[in-house]
Amino acid sequence: MKVAIFGQFYHKNSETSIETLLDILKSKFVDIHVEDNFFTTIDGEKAIHYNTGDFKTFKKLNKSFDLLITIGGDGTILRAITYVQDLGIPIVGINTGRLGFLATIPRHKIENAIDDIISKNYHISERSLLAITTTPENESLVKMNFALNEIAVSRKNTTSMITVETQLNGEYLTSYWADGLIIATPTGSTGYSLSCGGPVIMPDASNFVLTPIAPHNLSARPLVIPDSTEIKLKVSGRENNFLVSLDSRIATLDNTTQITIKKASFKIKMIEPEDESFLDTLRKKLLWGEDKRN
Repeated sequence: MKVAIFGQFYHKNSETSIETLLDILKSKFVDIHVEDNFFTTIDGEKAIHYNTGDFKTFKKLNKSFDLLITIGGDGTILRAITYVQDLGIPIVGINTGRLGFLATIPRHKIENAIDDIISKNYHISERSLLAITTTPENESLVKMNFALNEIAVSRKNTTSMITVETQLNGEYLTSYWADGLIIATPTGSTGYSLSCGGPVIMPDASNFVLTPIAPHNLSARPLVIPDSTEIKLKVSGRENNFLVSLDSRIATLDNTTQITIKKASFKIKMIEPEDESFLDTLRKKLLWGEDKRN
């Protein structure tokens, strides 16, 4: 079994998790590859004990890998998909962050989780992504033009609202007068979109949601659409530029830019424990429907 390990940052509270993971994988005779920058970071701290030859490093992934394990929070998984892209490599996350909605393995269950994965005692949740194209073409969005959670347009260098003219499948919907607009996948519906009043969408639903950010019009509310919809956006405002974010990656675009967003041609495979479900996660992590009176 060939396994990749990825993390964005080194934190003191992740030391034990990293060592535990490496020890377990070594005991299972797994071929371990640690992402190059992550290795440099943890090696510089001199806090993780390992022997030369325990693992190799990687800069890019290929289809020879069986699994990618992330160490961190949900943001680490969002960054990890830039390595996986359309390779179809399953991802699982060890949560050393806060909420851990996507990173489902708690630190105290690493050994049991790895045993289950090696024994194939898990299920795969395939997650849809969004893809963006722009006219004129923006170089920073060409190679990494996809997002697992959401694509959002928002104002830049101004306190004034922007206008986001929106078309669905070539038909005019409305012009949102707001701080911005979020287009979220079912996976992203529990993130930024939810904090702006959007609905939670089940991971296997074939939908996206449009959620305005602090809209001026009270009638502007989140809209759930089929994920087969082609979305076209054009932004105008007092400033000449606006921001577009793809999960945690941000680019600046000119107001003359036209944006097209549609469902990506590939999906991300997330490993989930057999004894966990999306509804379990809603209750445990978001305290869904929690009421002290019940």
